[in-house]
Amino acid sequence: MGETNNSDKYYLTCERAWVYQILMGVAGFFGAYTYLLRGNVFCNAQTGNLVLMGMALGERKWVEGFYYLIPITAYMLGSFMSEILPNPIKHRFSIRWDTILISIEMLVVLFLGFVPESAPVQISQIAINFIASMQYNTFRQAEGLPMATTFATNHIRQIGICIAKEAKHHNSPDKSHRHKLLMHSQMLLFFIIGAIIGTILCNIVLGKALWFTLIPLGFIFVILLHADLTTEKNMVEKKPHGH
Repeated sequence: MGETNNSDKYYLTCERAWVYQILMGVAGFFGAYTYLLRGNVFCNAQTGNLVLMGMALGERKWVEGFYYLIPITAYMLGSFMSEILPNPIKHRFSIRWDTILISIEMLVVLFLGFVPESAPVQISQIAINFIASMQYNTFRQAEGLPMATTFATNHIRQIGICIAKEAKHHNSPDKSHRHKLLMHSQMLLFFIIGAIIGTILCNIVLGKALWFTLIPLGFIFVILLHADLTTEKNMVEKKPHGH
C-alpha cells in the first residue's frame, strides 16, 4: 500500500482486500438464500438465466422464456445505475458511490427479510439481481488486482493459472503469482464460508436469515463512511483503480 495519501499506489478504503473478502462472503450467502428459498436459482450472475431462457424458447415455452428478460434487464439496470451515479453522488454529498451502494444493499436486504416465504420468488430474485450487478460493477479491483465480488468462476480460473505458473516457473525469482494465488484463494474461501453460513441460517430461520448479512454489510458501511468523512475526505475525486 502507499506511503502517503498522494501516492498513486495508495489504495482507497473501498479497494482494500478485506472489503472484497467480506463482500464475497455475503455473495455466497446470497447464493445459498436464493437457491434454497427463492426458486432454486443463483442470482449473482446471469449465465444461468440466459441458459434457462434459451431452453424455454427451444421448448416453445414463450411466456416462460421471455420472463427471463426481466431479471436480465434488472441486472443490466444495476450496471447502468452504478455507472451513472458515482460522480453526481460524490459531488453532491461528498460521499463515495461505493459507500452509498452498501447502504442500498442493506436497505434491500432489510426489505427482503420481511418478504414471506409464500411471496413470488421473483421479488427476491430480481432484487438480488439488481444489487449484485451494482456491486460487481462498482468493486472492480482489490489493491490493484481485478476481482469479482459476486461469483466464484473467475477466482477458480485464476487459481488454476497461478498454480500453472508455479509449476512452470518454480525456479524463477519472480514469485508475484503467489500473491495472486493467495488473494483469489481467500476470495473463494470467503464465498464458500458465506454459502455454508447462509445454508445453516436459511434452514433455521428461513427468509429472515438474510438479515444476518446486515452485520458484515453494516461493518463495511461504517468503515467506508468514516473514511469518506475523515481520512479520505480530500480524496473524493480519486477514482478507485479499474474505473
